[in-house]
Amino acid sequence: MIREMRGRTEVRVPASSANLGPGFDTLGLAVGLYLECRFRPAAEQSISVRGRDADQIPTGSENLILATARDVAESLGRRLPPVELEIDNEIPVGKGLGSSAAALVAGVVLADYTLGLKWDEHRLLDEAARIEGHPDNVAAAVLGSVTTAAIGDDGVTRAVRLEVPRAFSVAIVCPDFPLSTASMRAALPDSYRRADAVFNIQRATLLVAALLKGDRDAFPVAFEDRLHQPYRERHVPGLANILRMRAEGLLGCALSGAGPAVLVLYDTGRVDAVHAVAHEFGRAGCPAEVMFPHLDRTGLVVRENPP
Repeated sequence: MIREMRGRTEVRVPASSANLGPGFDTLGLAVGLYLECRFRPAAEQSISVRGRDADQIPTGSENLILATARDVAESLGRRLPPVELEIDNEIPVGKGLGSSAAALVAGVVLADYTLGLKWDEHRLLDEAARIEGHPDNVAAAVLGSVTTAAIGDDGVTRAVRLEVPRAFSVAIVCPDFPLSTASMRAALPDSYRRADAVFNIQRATLLVAALLKGDRDAFPVAFEDRLHQPYRERHVPGLANILRMRAEGLLGCALSGAGPAVLVLYDTGRVDAVHAVAHEFGRAGCPAEVMFPHLDRTGLVVRENPP
């Protein structure tokens, strides 16, 4: 793929749900809600935004896509040239669905093309994870499907993409209030008991195996967690009951990233199980939007000079 930008370039990045319960800062899942960007060389920098939560996406130098591209250029001792950037967003902002990770990935791609770096997807992922600080969301956003990722002692991100059986479907139940990732991380303890660490290792590995094999008998145990959700429950009304729900067709629920959105894994066709989760939010006085995006199996898409 040619990496020198001569005309317009189009980028599509999926939303992502991180952690998946026990896989804190390592597991991620890509869903079919998208950040789409189009950019081309320009005499002066300009940004236009439309779509969901457009009023929350800056159009100045603080725009995260532009700021990320500028950060990449400066790290290489380069200067980012001006571009005309158009943003069309479907990802809820501040709801735990990887809106910032999608913007980071788009920004790295913007730098790659405008500077002619010719990076492959693994180098793009590595750079996005370097800026983000953890690889779960960006790995899913770049590779698609379900990913497990880690940053090595050498600073390089290793990520593996998993294929999920089509007998499993995902949905998002999203309350109408934002949560700060920083504040939700501040809610976590500085250390954990060994028993809790072992508990999560068991379930994270069980979850990966269950998703690979399509083994529904591993659920809902495979979604159990002691490292982050118990400490975040008080910030999301109804979450404690939702994480403990048992219903026909419901495989399990997990706080999506830092929340407040909840990822629901369910048997394909059993949408009643998803609506039961939304009902629990309503009982807690917190009405929620129900979304049925597909599991994105493609990840990052970049096209030069699209029609």
